[in-house]
Amino acid sequence: MSELASESSDTVPARGLAERQRGRRSSEVLERAAAGGRISEEEALELYRHAPLHDLGQAADTARRAKLPYLADTATYIIERNINYTNVCVTACKFCAFYVPPKSADGWSRDLEEILRRCGETVELGGTQIMFQGGHHPDYGVEYYEQAFSAIKAQYPELVIHSLGASEIQHMAKVSDVSIEEAVTRIKDAGLDSLAGAGAELLPERPRKVIAPLKESGERWLEIMETAHNLGLESTSTMLMGTGETNAERIRHLAMIRDVQDRTGGFRAFIPYTYQPLNNHLKGRTQTTTLEYLRLIAVARLFLYNVNHIQGSWLTTGKEAGQLSLHYGADDLGSVMLEENVVSSAGARHRSNRGELIHLIRTAGRVPAQRSTTYELLAVHEDPAQDPADDRVRSHIASTALTVVD
Repeated sequence: MSELASESSDTVPARGLAERQRGRRSSEVLERAAAGGRISEEEALELYRHAPLHDLGQAADTARRAKLPYLADTATYIIERNINYTNVCVTACKFCAFYVPPKSADGWSRDLEEILRRCGETVELGGTQIMFQGGHHPDYGVEYYEQAFSAIKAQYPELVIHSLGASEIQHMAKVSDVSIEEAVTRIKDAGLDSLAGAGAELLPERPRKVIAPLKESGERWLEIMETAHNLGLESTSTMLMGTGETNAERIRHLAMIRDVQDRTGGFRAFIPYTYQPLNNHLKGRTQTTTLEYLRLIAVARLFLYNVNHIQGSWLTTGKEAGQLSLHYGADDLGSVMLEENVVSSAGARHRSNRGELIHLIRTAGRVPAQRSTTYELLAVHEDPAQDPADDRVRSHIASTALTVVD
């Protein structure tokens, strides 16, 4: 018998047997995870790599419905504004197209009057949340954020300040020479309601050192978040996909979040988003496909059984992928961003408005609903004839970034 014939008769049936065994294992893990059971990091990686796409999405959607019965037939969105207070930053992350180094002629900082004007415009347009987002300015310590937050709360107490992240807290504590505990307590007392997942990027050591070598370690990021949770500040968590990390490192990132969540319960949501390739040092050498993104959304819903919400990111993946994420375990389609400059500077040019997000949710087979920061339903749009209509409630109305496209 020839070598070719021998391989055909011996290895092909063996390969088929291995694939059937893998399929049975995947089915068992999917069934357990869909029912809310805990799966291991190794099992999650196997699902991410090999589970049939339809089965993976179906299991994630089943888990979503069981996890959030009040949202079983609903998907949410929020109206918010990202207010960028400075583009000056000392961390020089390689994926970022927004920052400039200190002393750059292109550096700027917004004064408090301008920040408050943007807050007022947000309230006028029905926004309920602001994300105060900017660079790690070498002169901005805890005092800067105390002044800004207390002024915002004094003038616009109805606005939720969902802002900053562990990296900013690390930086401001260093500038002011105070502990993390003191920094968190002071900005919370000044008006910070919720921490964003900013700065998580990739938490495992190897990819984090490659793309953000001047930032704190992933372990330190999580320590600061845990401290904030224990001091009464909830947060979101994020992941930046597509900068050259491996599949195993993506799942390790989820595991690191889940471990902290086991102890604190302070992560309200998980939000993966994709690297944008323009105007940064990585130059688009690596990117994430839509299928990789959808598989990650599904695995995150199954693996992060202890995190309530999974958010789809239409801003970086596009509206079609964002809509599809609602069939892969996501329960939220993010926000109508009245302003966004950071990922837009790197090429995220997708634009939307409230009417379009409502349409995307409805045509995905779900009832659209506007939510608060903490996911209380503010308005449920059951009747299309009663949908809100305001052409001003759209993304990027005051962006300083690249021209956006529909």
